[in-house]
Amino acid sequence: MRTVTYGAACSLDGFIAGSNGEIDWLHMSPDASSVMAKYWKSVDTILMGRKTYDVAQRMGGGPPMPAITGTYVFSRTLDRVRGAELIRDDAGEFVRSLKKKPGKGICLLGGGELARSLFAEDVIDEVGLNIHPTLLGGGYPLFPDIGKRIRLELIESRTIDGGCVLASYRVVR
Repeated sequence: MRTVTYGAACSLDGFIAGSNGEIDWLHMSPDASSVMAKYWKSVDTILMGRKTYDVAQRMGGGPPMPAITGTYVFSRTLDRVRGAELIRDDAGEFVRSLKKKPGKGICLLGGGELARSLFAEDVIDEVGLNIHPTLLGGGYPLFPDIGKRIRLELIESRTIDGGCVLASYRVVR
């Protein structure tokens, strides 16, 4: 069965964007780019919620990634999306079905609200974080109230350029 990884860059105080959606605090580096290049080779599917999709569109839609065979945007408010398939159905059931299909890993990109619903449905298998040495003091939380405890097992942790910490966890079932 395919693995779903919730991946995000976050501040040390647990936010994925500032109060107004700012991401100007993100530290980009050759080390972070190398980590991401390796990760993108292990996945062929991207999941994102409406807010993450909106950010991606404002940034130009993101670079073309030929290895990505499916990009899905979950929204009940959008009528259509560019460069992806719009999913209005039950997110948990859709992801359960997707995990059973052949393919590489599945990336849940950013988006705490979609992550919350998929954690509730128990379809997320791993969490990969790039923790930045910044305290935002508020904003969009990495983990909005999930409503339950989820035990994690550390897979990897190390520092990368800019004082960031790369941390990967497996969901313990």
